[in-house]
Amino acid sequence: MVRKAVIPVAGLGSRLLPLTRALPKEMLPIGDKPVIEHTIRELVESGIEEITIVTSGRKHLIQQHFAPDADLEHQLREAGKPELADAVRELSSLAHITYLYQSGPYGNGTPVLNAARIIGDEPFMVLWADDVFVAEVPRAKQLKAAYEATQAPVLALMPMAIEDAPRYGVPIVKEDFGQGRLLISGLVEKPAPERAPSRYAAIGGYVITPGVIDELEAQTRRWQQNPDGEIYLTDALHDYALTHEVYGQVIDGTWWDTGSPLNYLKAQFAAALAHPAFGPELRKLARDSEGTRTEP
Repeated sequence: MVRKAVIPVAGLGSRLLPLTRALPKEMLPIGDKPVIEHTIRELVESGIEEITIVTSGRKHLIQQHFAPDADLEHQLREAGKPELADAVRELSSLAHITYLYQSGPYGNGTPVLNAARIIGDEPFMVLWADDVFVAEVPRAKQLKAAYEATQAPVLALMPMAIEDAPRYGVPIVKEDFGQGRLLISGLVEKPAPERAPSRYAAIGGYVITPGVIDELEAQTRRWQQNPDGEIYLTDALHDYALTHEVYGQVIDGTWWDTGSPLNYLKAQFAAALAHPAFGPELRKLARDSEGTRTEP
């Protein structure tokens, strides 16, 4: 059973500079919530009980966002705004969140390994807080179901256009079981389109098992001999898949990557249009703007 999750947030967000100079990319708004709140709500809706956020000294605003704030609650109630006070209180009690400062070599495998040493010998989920999924069944719940059916590591996958292969890790599909569940025998990182082994992209959601952590530990030992290298979770999954079962689950839903300026704007636009309160007026604004022209 998967009860715990890890969210790595220690990255610099350099692709979004200067927007992320002072504001963590995970705190950028999508609709009326920051990206990381979408991620945490997704985990909570999927039955995750404990969340570890692996962070850095630059990201204190994340902790502040989810911390209790009795003074703010009191001020809002005194001002006759009890619904906002309730929202502040609800936010601080969403989940049991532990913060851990990242330590070790570069690479996205390091925060996972940091957290695993605390979580212990059990499977856990890893989600990055620059992805937003809109799905009838949350992405995290789909990953949990795949793990419960296979008792093996699971990667979140999405179909991709073959020309996009150089942007992603691409799985080598060994067998297709239907309903979006694939047995994979490895991963090719950012292949040229003509070398892509499938038309699926690994897109930043995983269920990790202790065996994968052993592979990350092996990478760390190699890094100690050659400290110019980096530690990557996809490398550990690839090595593990060479001798063990690893599955991919094609996620049923719409994926928005907020990690680059254009994609962030697309995600913000899509979330705004889908918002039950704001969407109708914004769609009207978009239609009216299309028909408006000004003379030069």
